Amino acid sequence: MIGRVSTSTTTIERPDVRDETSTTDDTPKFFHYVKKDQIIDSAVNGRVVVALCGETFPVTKQARPGSPVCPDCERVYRSLRK
Repeated sequence: MIGRVSTSTTTIERPDVRDETSTTDDTPKFFHYVKKDQIIDSAVNGRVVVALCGETFPVTKQARPGSPVCPDCERVYRSLRK
């Protein structure tokens, strides 16, 4: 006679520890304010742009409405609008 083997399944809860600064693609954490002529030049020629906050980078993505904006760029932009 063959003996019975008892098995059980237990679910282990793990906290969500994903890093907020990383994404599964190359989408930046924040989008920055940049002069329009710099955006076009960077997109066409691959040149680096300078954001209002001072960060430099090549333009690779276009921000969609509701995308997170760099707080430093937002602060500078608001001060220029007054």
